Amino acid sequence: MSKKNSKKMRLAVLGAGSRGRAYSEFSLLNPDKLVICAVAEPNEFRRNLFGEKFGVPEKYRYSSWRALLQDKPSADAVLIATPDRDHVEPVVAFSDLGYNILLEKPMSVDHEGCVKISEAVKRNRILFGICHVLLYTPHTQLIKKLLGTDRIGDVVSLQRLEPVGYWHYVHSYVRGNWRREDTSSSMLLAKSCHDIDWILHVMGGEVSSVSSFGSLNHFRKENKPEGASSRCFNCSIEASCPFSAPRFYSKILKEGNLIWPLDTVIDELSIEALDIALQSGPYGRCVYSCDNNVVDNQVVNLNFSENRTASLSVLAFTDVSHRKTRIFGTRGMLDTDGNKIQLYDFLSDTWEKIEVDSSGASASEGHGGGDFGLMTAYIKAWETGDHSFIKRNIEESCLSHEVIFAAEKARLENTVKNMV
Repeated sequence: MSKKNSKKMRLAVLGAGSRGRAYSEFSLLNPDKLVICAVAEPNEFRRNLFGEKFGVPEKYRYSSWRALLQDKPSADAVLIATPDRDHVEPVVAFSDLGYNILLEKPMSVDHEGCVKISEAVKRNRILFGICHVLLYTPHTQLIKKLLGTDRIGDVVSLQRLEPVGYWHYVHSYVRGNWRREDTSSSMLLAKSCHDIDWILHVMGGEVSSVSSFGSLNHFRKENKPEGASSRCFNCSIEASCPFSAPRFYSKILKEGNLIWPLDTVIDELSIEALDIALQSGPYGRCVYSCDNNVVDNQVVNLNFSENRTASLSVLAFTDVSHRKTRIFGTRGMLDTDGNKIQLYDFLSDTWEKIEVDSSGASASEGHGGGDFGLMTAYIKAWETGDHSFIKRNIEESCLSHEVIFAAEKARLENTVKNMV
């Protein structure tokens, strides 16, 4: 059973993958605020590596979240960073025992799962947060502040680009764990549910209707170049292919750090381990010979109350860079690339440039301060009992997921879905 500790939060972590580790890093820099007290991870190597790094005693390292649940370790909260389709059951189980929950996005892959989570959170009156980390960045906080000053007037429309990046896309959505909707979820849900949530947070008001268009355009078997092999390792045209696995992962290996995304490919930092992985594992496959089926480009159009509009473009065919956003108002406009914010004033016909601390804007670098911003807010909410430190409550989190479910139905059925 959860026991309140007035000095520091005791956090049990389910899933020792990249996201579980990223949030747990907060404890190393803030040992007076957070301690990792238990971990559940089926991969023994990762489980023990995590345990050693974060000082988790061996007896509190579990091979499954069910084993951890059965042991009922003394913890104030549980971070659930399991695969997308393994969120609902642990949320319900741990919340029913009184543990507070911090849940990695997405909440669930379907409407029914979101309902079950919402009911469990409300039934048990726990502190619940979902890891929509983009809401907790200095960048987002500054944008919200600027929009509240009437600098651009009433917001009329918003445009947002999520440049997934060619190598991130082929790593995660062609070769990796999120390549298939039936084993994971749609790319929109897996990659950009926090972008949709961000748009709703910034725009305010209700979404009245949704449309969407997108497809798996390029990474298909019929686009496989002549002479290409089923694996990069022994492919005659590997040197001229922009999606070469050996080129990409070897470059990271030479840097000498076992970091994401290399740490999803190998457990040991060596050329031999990488060669074996690329010759036999999923990350060495030709991008035109995989069983992937998620889209590689998608546009989502949102119609808000008072006839305001917003759009999100999610695209594989880019460099890996910051999200780009434009917000259009009745007195001016805001343009940001994640590094800086520019405001254009209609009255003076001038631009103003505002610098933003956006270091670490990618997922591997902390989402521009969002990862630790989330952890700070969650711990403050736990310490004070003031849940308003969490930017989005359970109802709002469910709503943003419902918008995504509607967008996917609209895309597949080539229609417009009404939300109200």
